Parts: sequence; structure tokens; C-alpha cells
Amino acid sequence: YQVVQKEPTLLIKRLEQLQNDYLKLSEENRSKYFYQIRNQYNTQRKSIDYIHFNKDWIDRASWLIFLNKTCYNGLFRLNKKGDFNVPFGRYKNPAICDRKTIIEASNALQDTEIVCGDFSLSTQYIQNGTLVYLDPPYRPLSSTSSFTSYSKEGFSENDQKRLAQFFREMDERGAFLIQSNSDPKNENPEDIFFDELYRGYVIERVPAKRFINCNANRRGEINELIIRNYGERIG
Repeated sequence: YQVVQKEPTLLIKRLEQLQNDYLKLSEENRSKYFYQIRNQYNTQRKSIDYIHFNKDWIDRASWLIFLNKTCYNGLFRLNKKGDFNVPFGRYKNPAICDRKTIIEASNALQDTEIVCGDFSLSTQYIQNGTLVYLDPPYRPLSSTSSFTSYSKEGFSENDQKRLAQFFREMDERGAFLIQSNSDPKNENPEDIFFDELYRGYVIERVPAKRFINCNANRRGEINELIIRNYGERIG
């Protein structure tokens, strides 16, 4: 985010170069180019200086945006080694460089700090009256689906329970909390995992469209959970 924040012009220039190089290629060569960039992105993470802002950050940010715009379904997923492993996506004319959005995002990020770490680290920023939105990796709806493996660390049921305890502690502090998660009742009406975990709070089931699924027939509208510690149940 610091590249978008501090050097949007250089980022745009790099993305325009990637976009021009990519779009003039055949589909076969686009695939080769994609995997070349993916390999560079994965290799660089082992040697890059993550502490001090430098030109390598601009390359890394541009590669990440490029991969997001050209990979399968726009996913971000890491394997257990920490490598980005989403395969090539077949798009005719992907908008790799979105100049307007980058400039707007850069303006919005001025005087902003984003912290990367366990959710428990946010405790120091939360006080009475703070609004907190929690969007954890969703609990899998079945044994063959998983929204928890987008990073090498994963997000287990124990992590879901830790998050529920965090939710209660921040509620006692006086914060306003809202969380989204999967609704296990889509697959098993008897599964009351979240109903038990957040007993005493507002739990709404709202329709949401799912666009990412390897089975196209399973994309569409399903229920998701909205869990709050304030307000009245809607409907």
C-alpha cells in the first residue's frame, strides 16, 4: 500500500509497461509471460528488504497488481511455502493499469497506516465507540470447500473461536462490531457453530452472490452471516 501511497506515478508507469507488453502477445505467449512474472514475484520475496522503502517495492507492487488482473478469477492465494500459486486466467483485454483508481487510492491513503498481522494486534487501536469491521477467512461450508487457505498460515476453527473471544472482549470495551462470515446452514441446517459462538448477538442471514467456484453451477446466491453487537435484527 505504501507504493500506492507514496509513488503512484511510478507505479502507473510500470503497470502501463506491463500492460503494453502483455496485450500484444498471443494467448500462448501471454501464459508464458504470466508465469514468468509469477516466478519473479515469488523469487523476489526471499531477498527483498521489507523494512526500508526502495525501488524493489515498486516492481513488487506492479507484479502483484498484474497477477491479480491476469490470474484465474482474480484470486490471491499462497501455498504452504508462501508462494503465489494461482494459475493463468484467459482474459481478452484485462485492465491491468487503472490510472484513475490508483490516483484516487493514493489520495485516500495519505496520513493512513495499514498494519499487517494477527487481528489481536488491533486491540491497541480500539476503544469505546470505535467501529470495527471483521472479515476473516470464511469457515468452509463443506469438506471440499475452503476459504481459509488464501495464505500459508490458514485460519482454523480455533482461530474462529479466538476471533469470537476477541469480539466479546471488544464488545465489553464499548466498540461497535460487525463481522461477515459463511453460513454453514447452506450445507447443513443442523450446523449451529456460529449461532453458539455468537449467542446473545445479532446474527442476520443475508443473500450474497458467489462468483468464485471451480464448479460454475455452484456460483450464485447463497446466504452469508452478518454478526453485530448493536442495532435490531432486520426483517
